Amino acid sequence: MAIDGNGYQSGFGNEFATEAVAGSLPVGRNSPQRVAHGLYAEQVSGTAFTAPRHSNRRSWLYRIRPAAMHGPFSRIDQPRFHNRFDEAPVSPDQMRWDPLPMPESPCDFVDGLYTMAGNGGPAAQVGMGVHLYAANRDMDGRFFYDADGELLIVPQLGRLHIETELGVLDVEPQQIALIPRGLRFRVSLPDGQARGYVCENFGAMFKLPDLGPIGSNGLANPRDFETPHAAYEDREGAAVGKDFELVAKFQGHLWRADIGHSPLDVVAWHGSYAPCRYDLRRFNTIGSISYDHPDPSIFLVLHSPSDSEGVSNIDFVIFPPRWLVAQDTFRPPWFHRNIASEFMGLVHGAYDAKAEGFAPGGASLHNSMTGHGPDAATFDKASASDLSKPDVITDTMAFMFESRAVIRPTVQAVEAAHRQRNYQACWSGLRKHFVAPTG
Repeated sequence: MAIDGNGYQSGFGNEFATEAVAGSLPVGRNSPQRVAHGLYAEQVSGTAFTAPRHSNRRSWLYRIRPAAMHGPFSRIDQPRFHNRFDEAPVSPDQMRWDPLPMPESPCDFVDGLYTMAGNGGPAAQVGMGVHLYAANRDMDGRFFYDADGELLIVPQLGRLHIETELGVLDVEPQQIALIPRGLRFRVSLPDGQARGYVCENFGAMFKLPDLGPIGSNGLANPRDFETPHAAYEDREGAAVGKDFELVAKFQGHLWRADIGHSPLDVVAWHGSYAPCRYDLRRFNTIGSISYDHPDPSIFLVLHSPSDSEGVSNIDFVIFPPRWLVAQDTFRPPWFHRNIASEFMGLVHGAYDAKAEGFAPGGASLHNSMTGHGPDAATFDKASASDLSKPDVITDTMAFMFESRAVIRPTVQAVEAAHRQRNYQACWSGLRKHFVAPTG
C-alpha cells in the first residue's frame, strides 16, 4: 500500500499548512486539548527553539500515533555506510572513480548506501558525509531517518519515489530531494533500480544563497522548490510476514527497532521544517558577457553556512547547460588550486573540463590546494577555438559538493575496484609551450 501524493506547494523555507483530511489542522493554536479526529499533536524542530525567527525551522504534525511509539533500538551493521573519515592519512592526490556498480543481489536504498568521503561529524554538528547509492529493491516494511544530518539526494540513474512523514516526493535524474534531519521516510524505485549521490549535512541547514550584486533574481528561484501536501498511511503490523522496521542513523551508526505501524501517518501539518524537491534544469545560470570565466560561486544552488561569514560548511554547485561567450578568454574552467575541497559528480552528459574518463555516475575528489583543471585534450581544443563564435554546452549536468574543510576519503573509496588509478594521466599530455624571448 503506497501513499498517494497529491501535488506540491511552492517556495523554499516557507510556512506551509496542509491537511489530507479536512478539519485536521487546529485553528488558532498548535496543541489543543483534543485534536480533531483523535489525532496526536507533535512538534518536530530542526533548529534551536530560540533561533532567530528568520532561521527558525519547526513544524507541527497531527498524526495517528506519536513518533515515540516503537520498540527498543539495537545496533545493526551496514559496513559500507558510516562516518569514519579518520581511518587513514589523507593523500593530496587527485582521485576519480567510475560509477558505483549496481548490486548483484536485492538491495534497498539504505543497504545500497556507500560512503565515499567526508569531514567533521554529527557530534560537533559540523561538516559533511558524501555517499553514493545503488539499489534495486523497494524499502519493504522498512522506514529510515537520519538523526545525524540533513540529506541532499542527487539521483543519477532511475527515479525515486520517496514517501515521507509529510508527503510524497517524486524525483528523477536532474532533480534533487532535500530531506530534513530526523524525518522518517521510505524509498521505492519506479524503474526497478536507481543510482545517485547523497550529501549528508551535519551543520546548519541548507539555505538559498544571498544574491548580493546579482540583485533580486537569478540562480535557483525560491518558487521552483516544491514541498508536498500532507499524505498519510494508516497501516498496521506485518509486511510480507514480518513486522515493520524503523532504521535510524544516530552518531555515525545504524540502529533498528520494531514498529507495529507505519510511521508515515501524519494526516496534517503546518510549519517550515519539511522536505522539498527542486529541478536543476530550472536553474538560472549566470555568466560573463565580456571576458574571463567567473568564479564557480555563480553556480551555487544551496549552501550550509558556517560560523565564518562568507565561508560555507557546504556549497552545492551545479554546472548546467549554458552559453559561453567571453572574448579573449579560456572558456572552460581554469586551472586552479583552492583552499576549499571539491567532490564532483556527473548526473548527465559530459563535463566540459574533461574530454573523457568522467562518466555519469562517476565522481572525483580534489582536496585543498591540490592542483586540478581541464585535461590535455580540453586545453588544446579550447586554446585553439574560434572565439568570434559562442560555445553552447547543451548535454551536461555536473555538480560539486564543496567544503571549507578537507574532504577525507574513506578506506573503501581509496581501495575500491572502481577507482581510476591512472586519473592523473589526463594531464600528462599538457605540453611545454614557453619560449624565452631572445636578445
